[in-house]
Amino acid sequence: MPIVMENKSDLSTLTTEQFSAQLAKLEQQNAELSAKLKWYEEQFRLAQHKRFGASSEKTHPDQIELNLFNEAEVLAPSEPAMETVTYNRKKPGSREAKLDKFPLETICYELPESEQICACCGGALHEMSTETRNEITIVPAEVKVTRHVRQVYACRRCEREEIRTPIVTAPMPKPVYPGSLASPSSMAYVMSQKYVDSQPLYRQEQQFARLGLVLSRQTLAGWMLYGADKWLSLLVRRMHEHLLLQDVLHADETTLQVLHEPGKAAQSESYLWLYRTGRKDQAIVIYDYQRTRGGEHPRNFLAGFSGYLHVDGYAGYHKVKGVTLVGCWAHARRKFDEALKALPASQNQTETAAHQGLAFCNQLFAIERELKEATSEERQAARQERSRPVLEAYSGWLRQQRGKVLPKSKLGEAITYNLNQWEKLTAFLKDGRLEIDNNRSERSIKPFVIGRKNWLFANTPRGAKASATIYSVIETAKENGLNPFQYLKYLFEQLPQLENPKDPQALDDLMPWSPKIPLSCRVFKS
Repeated sequence: MPIVMENKSDLSTLTTEQFSAQLAKLEQQNAELSAKLKWYEEQFRLAQHKRFGASSEKTHPDQIELNLFNEAEVLAPSEPAMETVTYNRKKPGSREAKLDKFPLETICYELPESEQICACCGGALHEMSTETRNEITIVPAEVKVTRHVRQVYACRRCEREEIRTPIVTAPMPKPVYPGSLASPSSMAYVMSQKYVDSQPLYRQEQQFARLGLVLSRQTLAGWMLYGADKWLSLLVRRMHEHLLLQDVLHADETTLQVLHEPGKAAQSESYLWLYRTGRKDQAIVIYDYQRTRGGEHPRNFLAGFSGYLHVDGYAGYHKVKGVTLVGCWAHARRKFDEALKALPASQNQTETAAHQGLAFCNQLFAIERELKEATSEERQAARQERSRPVLEAYSGWLRQQRGKVLPKSKLGEAITYNLNQWEKLTAFLKDGRLEIDNNRSERSIKPFVIGRKNWLFANTPRGAKASATIYSVIETAKENGLNPFQYLKYLFEQLPQLENPKDPQALDDLMPWSPKIPLSCRVFKS
């Protein structure tokens, strides 16, 4: 807003009231410009920090301890404590113990009999002891052709006597993809390479070429689409049914670019929605591709679910009916962390309101860390005793600060976010199974975000849906301690053999948490 200065002659003709009004107008304009300048400076400092600074949101230990409630105890001198020195001694054979789950090939080196003669006296040598060393041998991927041949039988007597000759054919497993070269192992390999190791198809095409096998990326894409549509989608639909029966769920969403989406430009954004179970329930992770970020998508996907739903601050989740929304304190804390990073480097951050707000959040997280191994009942009781007083004090502080800060400043945004989300942020007090943040869903959506950096986009909606299906199976397998490649290979061996692939009991036997999954699919940690 431009400031219009009156010339000297004009000022001399003003009355006292007019002069006061003009002065008040200039002061208001100056305040508005100062606020706008401060906002731009905050945005610039925050952008610089995001570009060049550390991405971690961890608070320095000194800042965690110096909070609003135990400041006196922390700052007061304490009695000198005895110093203790600890050290870890390596257990004998600890390195070898990590290798016992791998196949072992032993190579023995012996002297020829003609050389088993003592160089001193010429007597015969005998075996006194052995010297051993272990090495890790890597066998690179190799390609081999498996030819399935089944015998067809007929009766000689019937042939001689010209009686109707019965034909008997030996049983043979049904193929995972009829009419193609794909096998359960090759289809599982291509999927795990892309969705576990983030290897796009053009790189896999090059890898196969180095092995002497010419497979186009179009062929590989066809294998994945067929495997996801024909087989894995059956499993994911059943997982969805199990998901809706749980009491606690988490949800999140992220962007996905789909090039050839009807009615949308290639540069526009689509969305991948994530839904997963909580800490105490059977681990299920499901991704759902949708064209938009509309709240009708979680409403439709979660139809029939009635429980607690962990979410971030996105308003679209309010469309989900019959659930209790649980807010994310990591998002609430992040707002104050950003407000601190937006401050000038010369300002003492420990004396700011942003630091005070961060201290409240840190204390809540410190309580949760102490309750990590507690039962749900113990956690519920401890939260009522320890977390509720912190929340009550924090609520009063927020309302007190709201009138003191500019709403559009980073601190103002942090305070407004916390107040607007208050009902959801305090919902974790209702049940000891609930978590203080939605980081569980953010960790589950991270593999997709990392993979997206390598393969960048999906070509068609069908490809995006197939990607969501494959990610759902792989991430659920990982959550249940399975090796994704071995599990996918097992699924592609078993699913084509089912008499009724849609039978719920048959699918339950193939779920990642099923005790019928063979040991070869499991990951054994040292």
